Amino acid sequence: SPKKAKKRSEGASSNVFSMFEQAQIQEFKEAFTIMDQNRDGFIDKNDLRDTFAALGRLNVKQEEIDEMLKEAPGPINFTVFLTMFGEKLKGADPEETILNAFKVFDPEGKGSLKKDFVTEMLTTQADRFSSEEMDQMFAAFPPDVAGNLDYKNLVHVITHGEEKDQE
Repeated sequence: SPKKAKKRSEGASSNVFSMFEQAQIQEFKEAFTIMDQNRDGFIDKNDLRDTFAALGRLNVKQEEIDEMLKEAPGPINFTVFLTMFGEKLKGADPEETILNAFKVFDPEGKGSLKKDFVTEMLTTQADRFSSEEMDQMFAAFPPDVAGNLDYKNLVHVITHGEEKDQE
């Protein structure tokens, strides 16, 4: 019956908010607001370029931005943004998800990031770390002599609870 079909399509768009807890939705909203640089309620290619620039990536290729925008079914408002994250996270491995977040800042794929850069990012962006939290992290995961943090090991311990070498 046509009534059933209508109900199913309504559920498809509205259920994205039931996939996340209220606190998570609030965090996504903050991320969306940070990325929506011109505050028009949509994330477009200029917003993405400005967001990359704010994160220190100045030479992002237009093709890379176009590819990102192509993942959306249309203009990216908050509901579309949330839906895209829901689809990406559905069945996602937490270890892979966290690794991918670090890889954004490691385009060469070295597996490590400069301690100073990690400190800068974690104390100035989104959910800011305190200096005590940074001290605790670097005490648990000391950078090497060159000041590099092995984020692959860090992520492994976050998701599995022990260091890779001790398996």
